[in-house]
Amino acid sequence: MEIGVCVKRVPMVGGKIVLTPDEQEVDTRLSGFTISPHEECAVEEAVQITERLGGTVSVLTLGPPEAADQLRDALALGAKRAVLLETDGREWGPIATAEAIVAEVRRHAADGPGYDLLLCGNEAADTGDYQVGIRVACALGWPCVTGIKNLEITEAGGQATARARREYGSGAETFEFGLPAVICVKEGINLPRYPSLPGRLRAKRAAIERDEPQWRDDGLRKLSLRVPATQRKQATVLGTGADAVPALVGVLEEWGLLP
Repeated sequence: MEIGVCVKRVPMVGGKIVLTPDEQEVDTRLSGFTISPHEECAVEEAVQITERLGGTVSVLTLGPPEAADQLRDALALGAKRAVLLETDGREWGPIATAEAIVAEVRRHAADGPGYDLLLCGNEAADTGDYQVGIRVACALGWPCVTGIKNLEITEAGGQATARARREYGSGAETFEFGLPAVICVKEGINLPRYPSLPGRLRAKRAAIERDEPQWRDDGLRKLSLRVPATQRKQATVLGTGADAVPALVGVLEEWGLLP
């Protein structure tokens, strides 16, 4: 089984979010980069499927040359092939991103059997568009399901079938369909493994296929980014020692904690 997994290079933001002076981008000069959590689970799911059924996992990303680091992270987890759709660093919109991925899927099919399954994260950790996987499936004419937290792939008589389940309200929805298909998975579908030392060494030596899709404007125009306002917290010193007791009692009475 040939499985493709779409991943994205996103900033590893653990502290205060700072914007660039023109308010067009998040300032990532002091940030590390990683793969979106949903997509890390997608890589793990693809590797587990091929471990059961055989086959190859390919990872592909659209991004700057530095995004090769995230592809190598996926290779260290067990993927066998990596494709970088290299850009000049500009953020591509969901329409253009989907078109670049579709072109790669068709190019791969022209060179061989093509993908039986394409896995995506449910949404990217930075932009949260929720669009790319659906647009890719529509362009290819493949079935697409989103929000998946359980996936079973079976093969019988040379035909592969997928059974996917997602949570919906207080219940769940289950879908059964044939392959090829696009499936957008959510974090929690599995627990991604830690890369082994041999896996890291193999990923470091692996060749990464590269292509340079032509920049395409989606037609959407970004005005500016805005960091949401956060509630300010402050501490009030009531006093020290016995002198603080009356003030403390007053606070407890105000909160209704005293009988």
